[in-house]
Amino acid sequence: MRRTSILIAAVLLLAGGPARAQQGPWSLADCINYALEHNLTVQQSALTVEQREVDLSTAKGRQLPNVNASSSENLSFGRGLTADNTYSNSNTTSTSFSLGANMPIFQGFDIVNGIKLGRLNLAAATVNLEKARDDIRVAVAQAYVQILYNQELLGVAHQQAEHDAELLEQIRERLLAGKVSEAEVSAQQATLAQSRQSEIQAEGNLRMSLLELTQLLELPSPEGFSIVTPEVGDPSQTLLMRPEAIYDEAVEIKPAVEAAEINLDYAKLAITRAKGARLPSISLSGGLGSNYYTNSKVQAAPFGEQLRNNFSQYVGLSLSIPIFQGFSIRNNIRNAELNFKGQEIQLESTKKALYKEIQQAYYNAVTAQARYAGSRESAASARQHYELTEEKYKVGKADVASYNDARNSWLRAESEHIQARFQCLYQTKLLDFYRGRELEF
Repeated sequence: MRRTSILIAAVLLLAGGPARAQQGPWSLADCINYALEHNLTVQQSALTVEQREVDLSTAKGRQLPNVNASSSENLSFGRGLTADNTYSNSNTTSTSFSLGANMPIFQGFDIVNGIKLGRLNLAAATVNLEKARDDIRVAVAQAYVQILYNQELLGVAHQQAEHDAELLEQIRERLLAGKVSEAEVSAQQATLAQSRQSEIQAEGNLRMSLLELTQLLELPSPEGFSIVTPEVGDPSQTLLMRPEAIYDEAVEIKPAVEAAEINLDYAKLAITRAKGARLPSISLSGGLGSNYYTNSKVQAAPFGEQLRNNFSQYVGLSLSIPIFQGFSIRNNIRNAELNFKGQEIQLESTKKALYKEIQQAYYNAVTAQARYAGSRESAASARQHYELTEEKYKVGKADVASYNDARNSWLRAESEHIQARFQCLYQTKLLDFYRGRELEF
């Protein structure tokens, strides 16, 4: 019974990862939440946060005293010191015990500033973790939209292949009735082969997009993985905010900007810490100790008595004043000041990069909306032309070349319309994401 229970538990454990992929279609929210928990890049950023917490604890620990205990045992052979302070050939032993402590009193504010820097490091790591999460959200959304697009294309390709197969059967029936030639049957067979090839290509594109998303989710395989197809309205009707207004919101909340601001604060505090090296340092020390001594030619006092008699205590205060350190302090201050200027430039660069991203997303959305509206009309016209040409083809008033041209024009227009629809959807949602809203369709 015990072996059976262990076997069942092992099977469930091994099946736990891929089993989630088999439980039906995933929504975009499912994908994002799963990626945030399992993506290795996000996990690495989370580990960095934990490391910075340890570093902060270490910085705080510098305020506390260092306490050390020691013990030693020495054996001497040959000439040794006797009780009357003369030397003779003898064997001696000495045993000592000590307990000492050292506590910093003032270190040029180095400890205090070190704690502040540790807090800033922790804050920066936390913000970088959120940036990694934002990046994975966007990557997952892009992969999700690509799957939706490839699914739509596969559906169109599949319907066209079925339609061409039915049309081939009709032409064969007309051949038996003597209304068409063998050449027209062969031409339609070639058209059907082309449609099936397009369907195979669409299936391959869909598989690759599924693989890309499952890799972002750190799933072992795309087998059995599928996504929810959301109800998508007309994204071209979405009102777009101006990029300036979006930027004013984004600059206050986006992790990349916050991280750059924290790094600037860190660099400013690093200058203060470097200047603190010019100040003196004061430390307090104290300790306890005792020892036990024997000489082979002299009767030694008992162990306990010697420890009591030799028991000593000490307290010390030390002061260290830096006078000349080979220009290292001066150069450290200069480097800190240069780093601060670099972080100022980095902050400005980060803000400009964010504004450029928002501008690009805005104009991409504007273009996508216009393209979607235009492609809708183009696809409708191409489909109408294709259907009219098909009717003529069925009754022998149009040749197969005209039919294939109309068919290919419609497929291209339909593909562009589908792509424009999902590109428009993604770009409008991306603008909302810059404003701090969740990515959802």
